[in-house]
Amino acid sequence: MHPTHGMNEFVTTRFAPSPTGLLHVGNVRTALHNWLLAKKAGGRFLLRIDDTDAERSREEYVAAIRADLAWLGLVPDGEERQSARGDLYEREFAALVAQGRVYRCYETAQELDLKRKVLLGRGLPPIYDRAALALSEADHAALADAGEKPHWRFLLDRDSAIEWLDGIRGPQHFDPRQMSDPVVRRADGSWLYMLPSVIDDVAMGVTDVLRGEDHVSNTAAQVQMFAALGAPAPRFAHEALLVGTEGKLSKRLGSLGMADLRAAGIEPEALVALLARLGTSDPVDPSLDADALAASFDLSRFGRAPARFDEAELHRINAAVVHRLPYARVAHLLPAGMSEAAWEAIRPNLAHIGEAAEWWQVVTGPVEQADFDDETRGYLELAADTLAAMQWTGDCWHELTGELKQATGRKGKALFLPLRQALTARDHGPDMGALLPLIGQDTAAARLRAAAAG
Repeated sequence: MHPTHGMNEFVTTRFAPSPTGLLHVGNVRTALHNWLLAKKAGGRFLLRIDDTDAERSREEYVAAIRADLAWLGLVPDGEERQSARGDLYEREFAALVAQGRVYRCYETAQELDLKRKVLLGRGLPPIYDRAALALSEADHAALADAGEKPHWRFLLDRDSAIEWLDGIRGPQHFDPRQMSDPVVRRADGSWLYMLPSVIDDVAMGVTDVLRGEDHVSNTAAQVQMFAALGAPAPRFAHEALLVGTEGKLSKRLGSLGMADLRAAGIEPEALVALLARLGTSDPVDPSLDADALAASFDLSRFGRAPARFDEAELHRINAAVVHRLPYARVAHLLPAGMSEAAWEAIRPNLAHIGEAAEWWQVVTGPVEQADFDDETRGYLELAADTLAAMQWTGDCWHELTGELKQATGRKGKALFLPLRQALTARDHGPDMGALLPLIGQDTAAARLRAAAAG
């Protein structure tokens, strides 16, 4: 029995990549949105590896797809592989043959191209003329004897208008008389995308198909395939495609893989935060976790305009995400010996976790001292003496600067900047109140003395 999509259905979405290359940000956005749609409804998110193209499919790409989804936290609730489902396709195909809903054709690519050119030359739509339907069994036998093997087309019902309410694009209408019967199987027996995808969606109980708008014309034909298989069509939603900042789908964007983003120091939380909202007018919120993003996910918020992916924005979001990451999430990525207090002190100054090592070096030393003028050297010597004589409390920085302010009358930049420069060899950076306890009393005094010595 085929599942029906009733009021109390269990929402099931799927992500169906072909393992002929690595995932790029456009693929990942589709995967994420399907995952969010399922998570919001308390349903299932399935991974289907569309590896019917044995020539181009590679096992290392299957492994990379799984690894990229795991990195992003998009763990599927089940996985299927089309290469293992041939028997199912054969059974359903045989049923369609028996119904007369698929038929044999023999035209070569060149012949079809010529037919299209003739129709276009007459100002007619280039629709397949169904000439193969006129072939008799004797004709088929003669062609078989001559060594010809047929390819197969799905016979569209030209008397039934194709309609669905798209979750993003609204009401959709297609006239099947303006459509060619799609080829579903090649002469060598291999499958094209259209039919196995429908058979799988039925068998896997998929209730919602969310994919790119480049699939809209496929959906038009597939709506009739669901009906021919005696199954209700899932709900469809077609998203606007991603474009780069220059307003078109750049080659860079089409090849921007997860390994590139990882190498650039992008955290999965940042990519998820951006892609979850890309295509809506809702602001990106780096503070939301996966549950909150799922709760706020709403197809009606998506517009028809192309969704603009901006790498610079991704890096800005990454910084905001890094500033919130708890120590437990990053500890294994930090330099040896770096404590939770150190992470919390340094975190607000990072755009990427990898930069923590540079600031940890400031804490552990050595630091290269700048050249100070005589007056500043005298001030730093006083600072070293003051610091060495202090009781080392939790608020040592404010105590130090308070005593120096009273002793010298310095304030503002003249009070703080030489101390920061001598202690860290930087003009700016983490809050010194958090940094000084990490450097430690003896090391800090030694740095101030070294700077004073010139």
